[in-house]
Amino acid sequence: MGQTISIGAQSFEFIRENNCFFIDKTDLIREWWESGDIVTLITRPRRFGKTLNLDMMNCFFSKKYEGRRDLFEGLSVWADEKYQKLQGTCPVISLSFANIKGETLEAAKQGIKFALTKLYEIHRHVRDAKGMGETEQLFFDSVSSAMPDDVAVLTLQYLCDYLSRYHNQKVLILLDEYDTPLQEAYVHGYWKEMAGFIRRLFNSTFKTNPYLERAMLTGITRVSKESIFSDLNNLTVVTTTSEQYRTQFGFTEEEVFGALKLLGMEQEQEQVKRWYDGFTFGSQRDIYNPWSITNLLKFRKYRSYWANTSSNSLVGKLIREGAAEIKMDMETLLDGGTIETAIDEEIIYDQLDDNDAAIWSLLLASGYLKVEEAPEFEGGSYRLSLTNYEVQRMFLGMIQGWFGKSAAKYNDFIKALFLGDLRYMNRFMNQMTGAVFSFFDTGGKPSEQEPERFYHGFVLGLIADSRIDYVITSNRESGFGRYDVVMEPRDGTKNAYVFEFKVHEPDREKTLQDTVEEALRQIREKNYDAALIEKGFSQEQIRHYGFAFQGKQVLIG
Repeated sequence: MGQTISIGAQSFEFIRENNCFFIDKTDLIREWWESGDIVTLITRPRRFGKTLNLDMMNCFFSKKYEGRRDLFEGLSVWADEKYQKLQGTCPVISLSFANIKGETLEAAKQGIKFALTKLYEIHRHVRDAKGMGETEQLFFDSVSSAMPDDVAVLTLQYLCDYLSRYHNQKVLILLDEYDTPLQEAYVHGYWKEMAGFIRRLFNSTFKTNPYLERAMLTGITRVSKESIFSDLNNLTVVTTTSEQYRTQFGFTEEEVFGALKLLGMEQEQEQVKRWYDGFTFGSQRDIYNPWSITNLLKFRKYRSYWANTSSNSLVGKLIREGAAEIKMDMETLLDGGTIETAIDEEIIYDQLDDNDAAIWSLLLASGYLKVEEAPEFEGGSYRLSLTNYEVQRMFLGMIQGWFGKSAAKYNDFIKALFLGDLRYMNRFMNQMTGAVFSFFDTGGKPSEQEPERFYHGFVLGLIADSRIDYVITSNRESGFGRYDVVMEPRDGTKNAYVFEFKVHEPDREKTLQDTVEEALRQIREKNYDAALIEKGFSQEQIRHYGFAFQGKQVLIG
């Protein structure tokens, strides 16, 4: 290939100066400039080149890089003489919220204030410029990590004012990962307060800013307009379903296969497609994640590169704490199936706890799901599936990771299940529940608030390792009711398993053993074996297990 494959390089200048592997995305510059849009928000999943593209934009437009034609010679944008003359001619403010991940509101706001303070240090040359009054210099000096919120929300507009007068032209703003502090705020419980702070900052910067020429924001999600973009009438939103910039983030299949050929890896095309293909932007299908492909080209090993690049804390929270229906749909997806749901690309974080469609919308925007079929009319349902094999492996690993150090014991538990070793199964379960249920719980004890939300997800996690040999389903109709969990062997000669979960009710059952018996009786009386029998399993092949729960105490029979 003749180029160095650098992992993690997000500096356009570094990549070009060191002849690193680079897929030309400079058409983004031309497409954005010719659009004439004042404020553009582009949403893409993480590790899709947002940071590198914004740095490329900074290198192209910023006066700091005036005369740096060497960075763009040979690239698509440089073929147009008009853009050669445009390079390095604009004052630019470039910042990122990617590292704003405070666990508290104050920590997050402090991080934003540090970022704003750094901008003022970078542009300190304008403080003493001709035309700066004493009051303006005092404001400039007041910008620090200790500044009050009322000062912080004005800093970007005021800096635009200072720079526009210094350069005698309006300013471009490039803001990367604008929604990171908002996602963290939701995860850690201070969403409303952070949304209010960001709304004031964005209103001052992008709505009432007469010194702004244009702005581009990138992020993973399109946060609802009412939350932070209220009354921002000059905002153009480009999501994963939009046609604009559909090939400018991520690698197309042609680009990926071209790189494979240069490295003598063209025989790997089918395997690469199975692992990493699946993203769709607008009408452009077969988009690949750049992080995964770059790592594959360098190390030539198939791994879950992209899916393991962050803690996935928000995704884990939504699935772990979600209703039983969410877990059931996840099972379907993990088994290679599809789900149908309404989708709203405008993410309303306030609804994530109560609205299943909002959860699937977020997973789609984040790249974990892809659209198999879009509705023919507005408001219809989308048919969704997991994006690719890499994502499937990530979710299975996430479920196992919830059980921490006990993960190594999963196969032992499953072996005991297959052998009917109730003694070991009971000992294992009761050892784990103390630590794990506190992690699953969102408030109160598991037995007090929608217990199926916790117990159901807990048991599904324990048996996740068996998915290679078993199809795992739950809450499906069979006989005269809906069973909790069924493990159906892919090999029809093996045993199948039916689980029923019961929470102990002291006013009806004296002991946990009574609760177990009630669970087993329900399996028999409602004929949960019916679906398995219809598929050809004999009664002797079907095993019943009743799970009785009382807080963190478990009994299996």
